[in-house]
Amino acid sequence: MNIGLIAHDAKKKLMQNFCIAYKGILSRHTLYATGTTGRLIEEAANLSVHKYLAGPLGGEQQMGAQIEHNEIDMVIFLRDPLTPKSHEPDVNNVVMLCDTHNIPLATNVATAELLVKGLERGDLDWRELYKS
Repeated sequence: MNIGLIAHDAKKKLMQNFCIAYKGILSRHTLYATGTTGRLIEEAANLSVHKYLAGPLGGEQQMGAQIEHNEIDMVIFLRDPLTPKSHEPDVNNVVMLCDTHNIPLATNVATAELLVKGLERGDLDWRELYKS
């Protein structure tokens, strides 16, 4: 499955720790991330990540395009809801696109853990049928 990973600055360390904790599961899938987040994940967890541009430079838009084309199966977007972003419309766009195209989305680590454990059990295998 194709998994999209995005983390705001205040959540990047949490994303690194999450990817270290679930490396065994994540390593069996194809990972996509915005630029800085992807680099940090590669460094911390030694996972292979396809990197877009940095989020504010268009990376979230690039991921959004893949979501629109049904090329992403799940998104983990660790958002910082307390700090306004200059690129807030792009941030909201990823959430809206996941809702529109029925892509499972986690916006906090508690939900991300549920999605990853479900992924391991096969609970998201329906995505393969949905993509056909």
